[in-house]
Amino acid sequence: MTGKRRAQAGFTLIELLIVVTLIIVLAGIGLATYGTSVTRAKEATLREDLFHMREAIDQYSADKGHEPSDLATLVTDGYIRRVPEDPFTKSTETWQTEMGESDPSNPSAMPGIHNVKSGAEGTGLDGTPYSEF
Repeated sequence: MTGKRRAQAGFTLIELLIVVTLIIVLAGIGLATYGTSVTRAKEATLREDLFHMREAIDQYSADKGHEPSDLATLVTDGYIRRVPEDPFTKSTETWQTEMGESDPSNPSAMPGIHNVKSGAEGTGLDGTPYSEF
């Protein structure tokens, strides 16, 4: 073999370094996109769970004439199948409930749950804290 053919038979070190660098950059972009999409999915799940729990609280209040005393009441009375797990805290115990106003016509009645929010710390991709979703 001549010197020219031997030099053209393989890749140079610079060419290999460029290819490896491009692969690393593309992998980094892929991982960042994956992380963002996982967070976006958790946020969508959180918003959907909150919507359904708030809807169940409203339906319970309309049917029974008073707000539920806790989230478990919604389950036992059949308004939701189960209390959903917060996608960020991975727990059903971290939901923050807001009590409603006491009834002026019945001051001895205990106020019930008026609203529910996430107990997760942190901020969403849009800048809104999870506790304000």
